[in-house]
Amino acid sequence: MLSRGAAGWRALRWAGRRPRARGLRASPRAWSAMPSWVIDRYGSNEVLRFTRDMVFPIIHFPNEVIIRVHAASLNPIDLSMRSGYGATALNMKRDPLKLKTEETEFPLTLGRDVSGVVMECGLSVSYFKPGDEVWAAIPPWKQGTLSEFVVASGNEVSFKPKCLSHIEAAALPYVGLTAWSALNQVGGLNKSNCSGKRVLILGASGGVGTFAVQLVKAWGAHVTAVCSHDASTLVKKLGADDVIDYKSGNLEEQLKTLPLFDFILDNVGGSTEKWALDLLKKWSGATYVTLVTPFLINMDKLGVADGMLQTGVTVGSKTLKHLLKGVHYRWAFFMPSGPSLDEIAELVDSGKGIVASDGLMDESCFCRRKAKGQVESPIMKLTDHSL
Repeated sequence: MLSRGAAGWRALRWAGRRPRARGLRASPRAWSAMPSWVIDRYGSNEVLRFTRDMVFPIIHFPNEVIIRVHAASLNPIDLSMRSGYGATALNMKRDPLKLKTEETEFPLTLGRDVSGVVMECGLSVSYFKPGDEVWAAIPPWKQGTLSEFVVASGNEVSFKPKCLSHIEAAALPYVGLTAWSALNQVGGLNKSNCSGKRVLILGASGGVGTFAVQLVKAWGAHVTAVCSHDASTLVKKLGADDVIDYKSGNLEEQLKTLPLFDFILDNVGGSTEKWALDLLKKWSGATYVTLVTPFLINMDKLGVADGMLQTGVTVGSKTLKHLLKGVHYRWAFFMPSGPSLDEIAELVDSGKGIVASDGLMDESCFCRRKAKGQVESPIMKLTDHSL
C-alpha cells in the first residue's frame, strides 16, 4: 500500500461543503478573479494573505488544462518557499529571457498538490476533457494550488485513483513523485529489478520516506527503515522488514551490524552522507541517492552562474570520488510527471499489500496514515477560511 505518512502535513480541503460549479454571471469580475491564499513578500506565516481578487488563471499554451481545486495539501517545500528558499532559481525558470516588464513573482500562490476536476482544456489536449477527476503536483515555479483554480500542463496531470477521495488523493502527488524520481528515474529501481535487493531508507517516517518504503516493498525489495521509535510501528506496518531507531544508539554502528545494501535513499542529509556510502556493496552497481542537495541554496547565495558552477563542481567531485570506491553517488529532485502519476495511481487502485488505517479507506485501497502524536503546524489554521 502507498500512503503519505508525514507527521504534521495533511491534505487541506478548501471548503467543508463544495459550492456548485461556477456558472455564467453578469459581472465580468466573476471570470477575472478568484479566492486564493497568496504571499506578497517572503517571510514567516504573517506574510500569508487571503484574497478574493487573485487573477483568474488562463490557458497560455495548447497543452494546458485548468483544474478546479477540490483539495490541496501542504508540504515542507511550501514553508521553505514562503521564506524565500529557491527564489533565485525559480525566478530564472519563470522568466529565463527576462521578458516580463514586472520583475516580481508576487502575488505568489503556494501549494503543490491538487486533486480536482478539469474545467477547460487547451486545443492540443486530447487525453482529458472537462469533468474528468484528476490529480497533479504543480512545479514550484508555477502558481500553486491554494486557490480555487490552477493551471497545469497536460503532461503533469493524471486521472485520480478511483478508490481515493479528493482529500486523500491530494496528500500523495508531490511526495509520491519525489520518491518515484529518486527510486526509479535516478536510482533505476523498478518492479522488474527490485526483487530481493536490500534497500535502506534514511528518514523513513516522513512523507517521501513512507511512500518509498511502500513502493520498494511492493516491488519486492527487503526494506530497512530508519526512523524514531515513535514512528516505528507505523513504518513496520507500511512494510519495512527491519526498523532501526536512530535515537537508541549510534546509528552508524547499528547499521554496520547488518548485511550490506544494494540501494540507499537518504532523506536526511547532513553527516549521514559521510558514512552511509560505506554500507553499500562495492563494485556491484550499488547506489546512494540523496534528496538533500545544495543546488537551490547555492544559487540563492551565489547567484545563478556561480551557484550552478559550484553545484556542478560539488556533485561532479563526489560522483567521481565514490565511483572510484565502487559505488554510485547521485542527487535526486522532484520531477512533475503525469505518466509517473499514472503508474502510481495504478498501484493505488490495485490494492497490493493493503493495510487499512484510521477509517480513511477500506481494504480495497492503499491507505493514508496519520502518525500518533502528530503536531499540527500553525499554517494548518488556514483551513478555517472557507473558499
